[in-house]
Amino acid sequence: MEKATFAAGCFWGVEHTFRQISGVHSTTVGYTAGAVDHPTYDQVCTDRTGHAEAVEVEFDAEQVSYDQLLEVFWECHDPTQKDRQGADVGSQYRSAVYYHSAEQEAATVASKKRHQEECARPIATEIVPAVTFWPAEDYHQQYLEKRGLASCHLPGSAS
Repeated sequence: MEKATFAAGCFWGVEHTFRQISGVHSTTVGYTAGAVDHPTYDQVCTDRTGHAEAVEVEFDAEQVSYDQLLEVFWECHDPTQKDRQGADVGSQYRSAVYYHSAEQEAATVASKKRHQEECARPIATEIVPAVTFWPAEDYHQQYLEKRGLASCHLPGSAS
């Protein structure tokens, strides 16, 4: 199994999207890239911890490639929005890929470049090394599935 870590706004919908992919073994929502150890959701929501809401994806590279996961990442959010996704505003909702190897870094940089060529606005996605990932509270794990929801977007919302 390999790991990939993505931040693309509210982690509930991002996790749900990655869980649908054949070859994804597990997903964990949590917080990464901030200055607070063992952060809580309430702390991260203040936008003062430096953490991003993120999803750690464990996958079987023989069934799904990292490049395929990157394609899902680009498609599941608007990577041109800095520190927000739709109505969710703050650095905790930033777009970022946290790479776990030099190969993932190179693949992500190349993928971002390809997507930028097709995109009219600058892509704001950060590409940075993976650091400590703090799993979110249990009630956040598989949040949408536990509630029988297919999306966390409200009807008529901008996101």
